[in-house]
Amino acid sequence: MQEFGPMNRGFASYRSPRTIALVGKYHSQEIAESLRRLAEYLYERGVSVFIERETAENIGKKVDLSRWVTCGFNDIGAHADLAIVLGGDGTMLNAARRLARYCVPLVGVNQGRLGFMTDIARDDMLTCMDDLLDGRFDPENRMLLAAEVTRDGKEIASNMALNDVVVDKGAIGRMIEFELFIDGEFIYNLRSDGLIVSTPTGSTAYSMSAGGPILNPTLTGIALVPLCPHALTNRPIIVNDNTDIELRIVSADDPRVHFDGQVTLDLLPGDSVRLRRSEHKICFLHPPGYSYFAMLRQKLQWSERPKGP
Repeated sequence: MQEFGPMNRGFASYRSPRTIALVGKYHSQEIAESLRRLAEYLYERGVSVFIERETAENIGKKVDLSRWVTCGFNDIGAHADLAIVLGGDGTMLNAARRLARYCVPLVGVNQGRLGFMTDIARDDMLTCMDDLLDGRFDPENRMLLAAEVTRDGKEIASNMALNDVVVDKGAIGRMIEFELFIDGEFIYNLRSDGLIVSTPTGSTAYSMSAGGPILNPTLTGIALVPLCPHALTNRPIIVNDNTDIELRIVSADDPRVHFDGQVTLDLLPGDSVRLRRSEHKICFLHPPGYSYFAMLRQKLQWSERPKGP
């Protein structure tokens, strides 16, 4: 198929999806059989099935996918009513960044470990499809961060992130020093291993490991979490999602910026990383009965409610 340009649309088509794209875990053949079973089930229900190109190239030698259309993310964005992601949170992060501008909702089937964003267990995959095709899944919009990197006053890179944008010291052990500005106001000069700028979705990822707060995804806020700050008074803070955040590198030997832990760019002293809420958002579709707090109890192994009178 030919590649199509971006197309803006709403999220309404998930209620009666006629075309569904399947996106698999990157370079993992373990999802081959699950993907084949899901494609056949959807096809038998009268759904047109797309297989994401890299997914098909990776598992095509293990299962026969010739019955279905193979295409790239641009075609998925232009034609699919929704996408089902078979993998872990990393697979969802990649699909979200690639499809957010097209307003394609995502459904997650967990083939990874924790799976904070992939709601459906592999064994429950087919039993949930009737609810999905009949429009009984519940939508939930998640914000993304838009980032741009400037050098000598010129933009050298831009990207989006669903979880977080991290500026850190890189491979060399010395700390990084940078200045933080919010809406143009100087906040502090920080010497540390780096800073995590996290969305509510990303609050259960690197941010949580670094001591940041867990934010309900329905909140409108951005968490700033220092990594091993030299001054113990530098604590995590939460700012409004309408703010303009800027990090200016003062000194560092090997500074880098990471987008969702998947895309990395080398920085230089004097570079600036500017962050704001993206104009795009991603829609997750949750199966009936989904509860964010129940998910946290399960994934983080929180204690159950005490039994007895």
